[in-house]
Amino acid sequence: MAKAPLPLRGLRARLVVAFALVAVASSLSTGALAFREARTGVLQQSQDSVIQQFRHSVDNVAVYTPSTPGQEDLQAAVNHVLYDNPQRNWRVLATYGTLRAWSTSPDFNRLSPTLLRSVRTTPAAVFQRVNADGHPWLVVGMPITYANPPSKNLLLSGMVMYLVVPQDAENGYVQAMVSGIERATLVALALAVVLALLAASGVLRPVRALRRATRRMAEGHLDVRLAVNGSDELADLSQSFNDTAAALERSVAELRRLEAQARRFAADVSHELRTPLTAMAALTDVLDENALHHDRETGEALRLISEGTIRLSALVEDLMEISRFDAGAIEPNLDEVDLAESVRRTLASRGWQDQVETDLPGPGVLRTRVDPRRLDVVMANLVGNALRHGAPPVRLTMSVREERSGLAWAVIEVSDSGPGIAEEAMPHIFERFYKAGASRTRSESSGLGLAITVENVHLHGGRISAANQPWGGAAFTVELPLHRESSTADDDAAAGAR
Repeated sequence: MAKAPLPLRGLRARLVVAFALVAVASSLSTGALAFREARTGVLQQSQDSVIQQFRHSVDNVAVYTPSTPGQEDLQAAVNHVLYDNPQRNWRVLATYGTLRAWSTSPDFNRLSPTLLRSVRTTPAAVFQRVNADGHPWLVVGMPITYANPPSKNLLLSGMVMYLVVPQDAENGYVQAMVSGIERATLVALALAVVLALLAASGVLRPVRALRRATRRMAEGHLDVRLAVNGSDELADLSQSFNDTAAALERSVAELRRLEAQARRFAADVSHELRTPLTAMAALTDVLDENALHHDRETGEALRLISEGTIRLSALVEDLMEISRFDAGAIEPNLDEVDLAESVRRTLASRGWQDQVETDLPGPGVLRTRVDPRRLDVVMANLVGNALRHGAPPVRLTMSVREERSGLAWAVIEVSDSGPGIAEEAMPHIFERFYKAGASRTRSESSGLGLAITVENVHLHGGRISAANQPWGGAAFTVELPLHRESSTADDDAAAGAR
């Protein structure tokens, strides 16, 4: 199953995101610092101006206010402050004890308990910023004091003037700064994305070239090389790839040369051995016929010579067969055959009918196009291996497996009840000259039987596998594609005749 692409998995996406994050972080941090300083400056300037003007107005009022003011005195003080600041939209409250006097809008619920306590005990202006009804306000408490000549300390008179000032204008300035910072952040983000794309293009161009070259090398094009531009790390990587590719090309060329020499040597040796072995086989046949006329030791020697000649002849034939496969000189002689009947002939020709349990379909059920001689080799090698290296009973079964795509396979399984195949030998069981155990190294097997079997199965477009059965013994499974065109045509012709 194809793996779903993950977000930010590509280098381009990661570079763009990294640049964008850096740009946003830089813009936000710079904007935050600028906003804090500007906001502090705007509010501080407005606050200082209001407090200074309010103090000046309160100082003017204090001159004309008696030490024990009445209700009218408090109202006069309020009116005087408002008269001094007609354009400022101030709201003023004067208190003395339980007396209260205020301006036209007596909305002083914004005076917090903390500010009220502080202004009664501190001979200095107390201010506080509050938010009410979605609007910012500056609240100032200014106690009226008088001097104490002996101690030169300011004493509280008990009269307090309060001021509530809306700061919508200052808040507008702050909002304008926020909007400006947001616009600057968007511009920085867009610029960062553009720069990231440009940087990614410069970085990814040699990376993409390296990826294409690697894929071509994986496909077998070992002569692929990269253009080396510049002197940065990517240029070093491209040069290293070129050096590696050149070394790999030389190594593969040398391996191919040695492999070709080995194949040619095996083919030449097999061919040169075949002629004298033919003569030796004819001579051993004559000696076998006369073995009964010799003494026991001579007869035993003649028997060993005959067996060795037969094994050597079989090895030479297997080597020549492998050489033909390596040279690509094998052309199968395909014919439509009954697979079950072909397998029965293989067992009968070698006298294995009584040694192998079979479960085969009836005549004409499984027909396909194969090379009969090579199918005989496949079945003879698998059954022979099971009989030699396994334990009875040896079973041979044949069935059909249908795939969802509509392709059908003939499945042939040869199994035994022996010890099975060692786990360490399983990956190498189909390799040439490989023998699964030390006890088999001196057997009559050449170690090429299964390798030839694999080549013959692949020649028919089939598959072969080996496994150990849970209850013991090894099982070899051959799958051959079923070609039913001809049988389908025959069925259609028969239907037309009816």
